[in-house]
Amino acid sequence: MLEKIWWKKSPDVLEKTLSFRIDEVLRKAVPSHVAIIMDGNGRWAKQRNLPRVMGHREGMNTVRKITRFANRLGIRVLTLYAFSTENWKRPRFEVDFLMKLPVEFLSTYLPELIEENVRVEMIGDFSALPLHTQKAIKDAMDATANNDGLVLNFAMNYGSRFELVNMVKAIGEMTRSGEIQPEDIDESLIESKLMTSHLPEPDLLIRTSGEVRLSNFMLWQLAYAEFNFTDVNWPDFDEECLLSAIEDFQMRNRRFGGVSEGIRIINK
Repeated sequence: MLEKIWWKKSPDVLEKTLSFRIDEVLRKAVPSHVAIIMDGNGRWAKQRNLPRVMGHREGMNTVRKITRFANRLGIRVLTLYAFSTENWKRPRFEVDFLMKLPVEFLSTYLPELIEENVRVEMIGDFSALPLHTQKAIKDAMDATANNDGLVLNFAMNYGSRFELVNMVKAIGEMTRSGEIQPEDIDESLIESKLMTSHLPEPDLLIRTSGEVRLSNFMLWQLAYAEFNFTDVNWPDFDEECLLSAIEDFQMRNRRFGGVSEGIRIINK
């Protein structure tokens, strides 16, 4: 018993340990763009005998916490997979609740996001969202448009295959009109027609809740990203979880198909 008491860390000690780890992480290059598939809200709620929607609400609080911490670490872009094109298949009540969460989150935390110099953006089919969801996102984007800190990029009603089909259509129309020739099509042109054309490609993908798949998320953009899969459900994903993922990222040798000693991402 005495041994257990001796080794039990106080909150002050834990904070000092976390601060030391943050200092060590910041001595190296942190990923410029982190993308997260936020999974496990329903599992989190089920483990506590709560309705699934309560897991989504708790997950909203995690978004706030992780956004603040990512900004503290100097991450330039944080893309969060909030709602996929396939999620419309869920029960109507759950979908309606999910469509109200951006309204609640942005109306509650917009002053904080502005103070933190965060810029809100979105990728996905905006036109198919309910009007109240569209308004909340547009108001937040307008209010933070001049911020030049962390880009908080919500993937809402997003599907990578939908994005790629639209890219092919756009390039096909350019070819049909004679604006370009088939031989003009290259990776640069393709990237210019993606929803993320103005953003750097993700360096690190994190997926929570133990699933090991991409689920139609940024299939082109993740070509050379490092993957980190964790069993932690999204509502339980905290600052230490993100820090651990970045520490793991910093230990990897990123060769991008080459055979050199490795290339590290340098923050711009």
